[in-house]
Amino acid sequence: MTETPEADRERLLREGMDRKDGDPLRGSRTSGVWAATVGLGVVLLLLIIFIAQNTRQVTVSFLAWDGRVPVAVALMIAAVAGLFLALLAGLLRILQLRRRVRRER
Repeated sequence: MTETPEADRERLLREGMDRKDGDPLRGSRTSGVWAATVGLGVVLLLLIIFIAQNTRQVTVSFLAWDGRVPVAVALMIAAVAGLFLALLAGLLRILQLRRRVRRER
């Protein structure tokens, strides 16, 4: 007689607990990479849809630069610039905390 999926999982878990590595059905790096690839694929698909729907040209002025670009490109540049500024602020905070930890040692 074959075991039910629940009983089979319980047996595998018991056998895995006897070994050092723990749960044999735990997540792995490969499953993490697969999930990240799927997530990035969805983001890429949404990005392609966004760009395809926002092709109208707009005039953008910044300091001495004036130009006409598609709406999607202007918004993507603004988003990347915002991401860069957020990363810079986070990096500065991490460096500040590391310096503080070194001083306390």
